[in-house]
Amino acid sequence: MKVRIKRIDNGLELPVYETRGAVGFDILAREDTLIKSKSIALIPSNLIIEVPASYMLIVASRSSTPLKKKLSPPHGFGIIDHDYCGSNDEIKIQVYNFSDDDVEVKRGEKIAQGVFVRIDKFEWEEVSEVKKDSRGGFGSTDA
Repeated sequence: MKVRIKRIDNGLELPVYETRGAVGFDILAREDTLIKSKSIALIPSNLIIEVPASYMLIVASRSSTPLKKKLSPPHGFGIIDHDYCGSNDEIKIQVYNFSDDDVEVKRGEKIAQGVFVRIDKFEWEEVSEVKKDSRGGFGSTDA
């Protein structure tokens, strides 16, 4: 499947899947960004992506980013909707600096990864009762 993509800065490469088995593609920082200690910042990704209908794009941390950069997505991961692809809809990587020091991300540095996920939409059927047997509530599978 082909996906339409626009780079803001053509001096940076298009995203690539680094190995044959990779499910995610690396996302680069478009510009140098300083993330203050214990702060949240947005890093421009250089990309506007037309996510195909019936898909979403998940933007997640690279596994090495928290260890190497002390940065993590404050909400776990980001979701890019199918209709977020206008001329000003550059994907931005939201990060939280959990270290005691300021962190600099350099232009062209791999800062996140993107994964396309097929989705379905559902209709609600409101009921007065749900299954009567309970698993035991939040955290019920923990011993």
